[in-house]
Amino acid sequence: MLVLGLMSGTSADGVDVALCEINGSPADMTANIIAGKTYDYDRQMRHRILDSCDIQKSRVDDIAQLSFDLAEVFAESINDFLKSSGYTAEQIDIIGSHGQTLWHNVLPDGRVNASLQIVEASVIAERTGITVVSNLRARDIAASGQGAPLTSYIDWLLLRHPTHWRAIQNIGGMGNVSFLPPLNDSASTPISFDTGPGNALLDVAVEQFTGGTQTYDKDGSLAKQGRIDEEWLHDLLQHPYYQRDYPKTTGREMFGTDAAQKLIAEAEERGLHQTEIIATLTALTATNIADAYQRFAPATIAEVIIGGGGRHNPVMINMLKELVPSAKILAHEDIGIDSDFKEALVFAILAYETIHNRVGTLPSLTGASHATVLGQVTPGDNYSQLMKHIWGDG
Repeated sequence: MLVLGLMSGTSADGVDVALCEINGSPADMTANIIAGKTYDYDRQMRHRILDSCDIQKSRVDDIAQLSFDLAEVFAESINDFLKSSGYTAEQIDIIGSHGQTLWHNVLPDGRVNASLQIVEASVIAERTGITVVSNLRARDIAASGQGAPLTSYIDWLLLRHPTHWRAIQNIGGMGNVSFLPPLNDSASTPISFDTGPGNALLDVAVEQFTGGTQTYDKDGSLAKQGRIDEEWLHDLLQHPYYQRDYPKTTGREMFGTDAAQKLIAEAEERGLHQTEIIATLTALTATNIADAYQRFAPATIAEVIIGGGGRHNPVMINMLKELVPSAKILAHEDIGIDSDFKEALVFAILAYETIHNRVGTLPSLTGASHATVLGQVTPGDNYSQLMKHIWGDG
């Protein structure tokens, strides 16, 4: 089947569109990215998203409108992508849309009781004619899970090594990891959780210090100019999230714009320069990842496979190499997957599994009471043909 995966992360940079060919079932599934493209949000749209994530700035009327406006952006991106890649909407079986996370409600005891991903699936189905699977986190939360990280089930299906433990580490706005036992280990179960902030705090600092001319630290150039303040870094690592046991998830409500601005003010009171703040926030991400491995990895990790925007930051990656010296640090490209579109591939596969009425989680990964079929299906013009293809005339 041909499936389009759509991903817009907590950094709110843009929407990734990936055309994926997926066949088989979990025991013998094959999944490949045929082509992918990122459609950047303009400055106004990005700030609308970030403001809607901010409890002090968000408004219900703005969120309602944003859900429809973002859906138009998603649909326009899909139609442009299909045209530029030489495919037609009639050739696509399903769209898997992650949507845009605005709020992930984590209770003081670590349980998640709500999560809001917007982008109106009906608009996407109407504009493209393709059946859409969306709102993929809610069912896992209803089953007492964290609703995240949803990438971990696909890691379990596709990325286990034959003989040694792997960590699949995403560094997007937030960081998340899957600890995967090898294929020759039938007794161990995988573990997955959010390690903490990835680029979210860092991106706010970069945008503020550059007056909006940069939204991220390209090639770690600003961090290279700064000194890590070890005392402040030590204090940052005392945040209770890092000590909390898994399963656990987090988001911009804990490590977003408001938190970043408070940390910047705190650092300036300490007398830190801008590049020192950026260098230390970069070190915070690398260190909270390494600390999570030390605390929670069930075995020695031989390989760390890095994905997400953080993989493009050489300063952060070099820090991680120093902090996890026992592991080989690799990119998804080293195992045959495009890092930039891995998450879009994940949501394509989850949509594929949902439309086949198969589960998209494991309880050990999200803490749910049982595995569930994820998401909601919005029929497109192709829905009847799709159902006949999957289930037959009966």
